[in-house]
Amino acid sequence: MRYTLLSLFAILSTIASLSAQDTLVNKPGSEYVFTKVVNHEALPVQNQSVSGTCWSFSALSFIESELIRMGKGEHNLSEMYVVRHAYVDKAENYVRMHGKNNFSAGGAFHDIPHVIEKYGIVPEEVYEGLAYGAEKHNHMEMDAVLKGMADAIIENPGKKLTPAWKRAIGNAVDAYLGEVPEEFEYQGKTYTAQSFAEELELDMDDYVYLTSYTHHPFYEEFVLEVPDNWNYGLVHNVPLEDMMEAIDYALENGYTLAWAADVSEKGFSFRDGLAIVPEDEATIKSKGTDSRYFNDAGTEKIGNAFLMPTEEKEITQEMRQEGFDNYQTTDDHGMHMTGIYEDQNGNRYYMIKNSWGDNNACDGYFLASEAYVAYKTMDIMLHKDALPKDLRKKLKL
Repeated sequence: MRYTLLSLFAILSTIASLSAQDTLVNKPGSEYVFTKVVNHEALPVQNQSVSGTCWSFSALSFIESELIRMGKGEHNLSEMYVVRHAYVDKAENYVRMHGKNNFSAGGAFHDIPHVIEKYGIVPEEVYEGLAYGAEKHNHMEMDAVLKGMADAIIENPGKKLTPAWKRAIGNAVDAYLGEVPEEFEYQGKTYTAQSFAEELELDMDDYVYLTSYTHHPFYEEFVLEVPDNWNYGLVHNVPLEDMMEAIDYALENGYTLAWAADVSEKGFSFRDGLAIVPEDEATIKSKGTDSRYFNDAGTEKIGNAFLMPTEEKEITQEMRQEGFDNYQTTDDHGMHMTGIYEDQNGNRYYMIKNSWGDNNACDGYFLASEAYVAYKTMDIMLHKDALPKDLRKKLKL
């Protein structure tokens, strides 16, 4: 088996040491040469496997890097703990809305602060969420069971809800993911989920969300209209140039960020370690299907654009809006943006940590071009101190 320099380095050390890699290529045989501008520490890539829980993996990966930045050390936090509590609260919202709201495996970055503030957090080793006897996450059965239960509760023949339905939902989730421990031992201390969150000193009010669309006023907040935003989380709306400046400023000043984006484009190829927006999309062809991650983003892509730098489209505010309005830009996937690289022509790319395991050309990471990020970003989550001062002032933060 052939490995890129990135692959060999990652295998011999850890994924976290990617931050020390000065040059790399996206795949064997590629003529791309990427040079690091800046990259920040992250814990090893994980695998959401057959589950629609990218929002939890990506946002918690971001929080884990925040803890490293804050000097709190490395803590692998439990994605399924967040999923467990979010599912129960999501069910309550769904029932209160008489089924006229989204109830599925999906979620949003807002769900992580929601759960940590309300329920605390636990380490991965305390709650793996694999009570159904599997080694990898597979939520197909659980998702179907929970949806069936919630719909049956809403449509029940008695036409009057009992006090037991929420407990029934919680018990069903626990049957698959496991019961949440009241106390646990971690690094020589005894914690509850709440006391552990307090120990980490995470202030969820420090985190903000940005997007850029013209159907709402700039420099104001609005509820992002995507199905997985079941909790009606607010995002700050800014012009495209401000959003891109915020991304660069954060990364260049020691911060990472959570990145939600559309990954259904021809130019997105996790296998090839690249996400680009070629000027001529006809140069890329898709082969077969791969819907293991709830879309065909894993499909094999064929084209020279993944082997050598190519001309990309110039992205405008109007293009972003049109894509969102006509369903060409959808809320597909949550990821963790850790750094900035440039190719040999000086074009900017962003290093993205994914949650589909480490079996692609870049050991679970990929590089998203500046054009791709400008075009297909749904929203970002970052620390408010990571924003440029003038933007913080405009947003009244």
